Amino acid sequence: MFSPQLILTALPDFPLVQPGDDLAALVLEALARCHIHLQDGDVLVLASKIVSKAEGRYRDLRQVRVSPAAREVARACAKDPRLVQLILEESREVLRIRTGLIVVEHRLGFVCANAGIDHSNTAADRELVLLLPRDPDGTARALRERWRKATGADIAVVINDSHGRAWRLGTVGVAIGVAGLLPLSDRRGEGDLFGRTLEVTVLGTADELAAAASLLQGGADEGAPVIHVRGAPYRAGEGRLADLLRPRELDMFR
Repeated sequence: MFSPQLILTALPDFPLVQPGDDLAALVLEALARCHIHLQDGDVLVLASKIVSKAEGRYRDLRQVRVSPAAREVARACAKDPRLVQLILEESREVLRIRTGLIVVEHRLGFVCANAGIDHSNTAADRELVLLLPRDPDGTARALRERWRKATGADIAVVINDSHGRAWRLGTVGVAIGVAGLLPLSDRRGEGDLFGRTLEVTVLGTADELAAAASLLQGGADEGAPVIHVRGAPYRAGEGRLADLLRPRELDMFR
């Protein structure tokens, strides 16, 4: 349904998430602090980093056993062999290597840099790194159900991460987990302003929500990992990350 207004609100004073924390409860508390009551059609966008932290997805580089394959790749890209080992473990395939960068197909199916493994805003211990969530779709579904039971509102949930793009500079937010919405809005067969039938228009709705939210989440010290969205034009349904991924046979860049 078309909405003439889209409102995004970063939930303020969100605490630093620790392994084992109840994300559903933390978000409800943050919503209450800013007097937001969930309504049908709202969307909550969560940064993947807080999901990973709650899941305890930290790895200590001091405990990583490095394989010969990881040492070979590390020499090619001049990266820490221990980090390279984790990148390989989190990946299905290495696609490109250059100094400081390994582009992989992640175990979740998307292409990204360094398997999404991150040092920033993770821990004071420089030897700890954070992996992406185990099952972002599953986490999104579980959170949505918790919030539905707590508030009665039928909402959608997006878990987002920052990804680069092969043909443009700069990172943007993309969805890596969804619940309660169809990630793609297929407009084919509909008419444009002049009555012409749309033939190829399929919108990446979940990624557009992820990107909009990432503007408020920031990429440094903003401390705003959860964004409440009201007025988003999406189609409800049981979507999943895989819906967004281009089939390999249609991928012209691999």
